[in-house]
Amino acid sequence: MTKIRKGQTPAPLTREQFHERYIVRFYDPAYADEHEAIARLEDIAWRAIQEGHKAPITQPAGSGFADPTYQISVQWLETHKRLQAAQARWQDSATPSRVLLVCGSARNDGTCPSEISKTWRLTNIAQQIVQDAGVEADVLDLSLVTSEYGRTIQPCKGCVSSAMPLCHWPCSCYPNHSLDQADDWMTEIYERWVAAHAVILLAPTYWYQSPSPLKLMIDRMVCADGGNPDPTTTHGKHLAEAKRIEEKGWDYPKHVAGRVYGVVVHGDVAGVESHRRSLCDWLEWMGMIDAGAAAKLDRYIGYYEPYCDSHDALDKDKAVQEEVRNVARSVVNAVKELRAGRLSQPDKQTKAPRPK
Repeated sequence: MTKIRKGQTPAPLTREQFHERYIVRFYDPAYADEHEAIARLEDIAWRAIQEGHKAPITQPAGSGFADPTYQISVQWLETHKRLQAAQARWQDSATPSRVLLVCGSARNDGTCPSEISKTWRLTNIAQQIVQDAGVEADVLDLSLVTSEYGRTIQPCKGCVSSAMPLCHWPCSCYPNHSLDQADDWMTEIYERWVAAHAVILLAPTYWYQSPSPLKLMIDRMVCADGGNPDPTTTHGKHLAEAKRIEEKGWDYPKHVAGRVYGVVVHGDVAGVESHRRSLCDWLEWMGMIDAGAAAKLDRYIGYYEPYCDSHDALDKDKAVQEEVRNVARSVVNAVKELRAGRLSQPDKQTKAPRPK
């Protein structure tokens, strides 16, 4: 087995350091009358981190797993079951077609900017086309991570870079209750991706790249591309076991392959083309099917014009609005063709000589 490298783990927090980090969440004077209760909760939280209560409630994995006796997180098991049900619905020809529209902007009018994003408006345009075609539209607004209490997408920890089988499908890194990482929207987002027959990503360009909420989701989708659907094979996060499994040969299962995709990227100065290309490359890497050239759009809205009237620029740009409609039309048509058996994925039967 390859050598396991060590030496980056930070020193454990002292009790005093933990107190400083814990108490800051109660900075609001409204908590002042509950000082003693908060102190009791802090003691519980300190014990939880000392004892490593990542998954405090577990049960035997049960039938269908390599080690049915392994004590697995009840929360992970519930997500696993929901994904199995979503996959069954996706495969059932009798289920209505469903398009997931991902609004990738971090901006909405419920937080500091106090105004909706142009991406949200473009998402609504695409949603209308999808619905008018008699297809279900599931709108995922990632800006909620900036404006809604407890709506969090935790960062990827990079398990895959140590060994692919250590990266579980769905992700088992969260929730981590001992580290106060209990909120993780990805458990729901995974299900929505699996249930979709198509995905349309709509995103503004921030510094040549995707906005933070979108990038967080993208990174956490790594387990959908090669992730291990059976955590009992590695008995949780036992790296040595995962390395041995990958060394023997891993098939890198693609858990959301076969869905259609479309992409809409916009910006105001630079970077839209490379941003659109990276999103398309990512989706195709996961085995998704493009809906044609018209379904892959990058455009500038109000090129080098002021930010303050950018919505006015979008109002005037009837062409880009129609191009977004064409993205949605192309995706809807591709879904119908795919589900009718008239659209094939030409490279579906090929075997990559260097899978990863």
